Amino acid sequence: MKIKDLVYGALLTALALAIPLMFGGYLRVYIPPFSATLASHVPTLIAMIISPLVAGLVGVGSTLGFLMILGPTIAARAAVHIVVGVVGALWIQKGKTVISAFGLTTLIHALGEALIVIPFGFSLYKAGVVIGVGTVLHHAVDAMIALTVIKMLGWKLSNDNERINA
Repeated sequence: MKIKDLVYGALLTALALAIPLMFGGYLRVYIPPFSATLASHVPTLIAMIISPLVAGLVGVGSTLGFLMILGPTIAARAAVHIVVGVVGALWIQKGKTVISAFGLTTLIHALGEALIVIPFGFSLYKAGVVIGVGTVLHHAVDAMIALTVIKMLGWKLSNDNERINA
């Protein structure tokens, strides 16, 4: 791993921790039983551009942040960010666009979060419709924020062996 990638990963992990810990009260949307913290997926989505390892580590940071502030159910949902980040990064490494990676991972994200809450006593309706559909909407909003940040940084949206122009 390049030092630059490590630094980006550390900064994104810090952001993944800070969003729920510091801004959760301001950015949280709660429509029982669904909750979402706006922008919480942004660090993981951006990390997909760097590497699968960095994306996975940022997902771990996100999981820890939610565990500290909201407990095991939300942390279990946040753990899905690890898989989402790694799969998206692998997709991008195959030469696919960032936008297609965000689209692909939307489905994985929603299904993962819906399935992960069933052992916590959620009905199939609440898990599938409320959590699943809510996650699709939340992922879409955060993907738009991530794309805006990526473009503002001048990073490329497709992998042509020079993913970051920094």
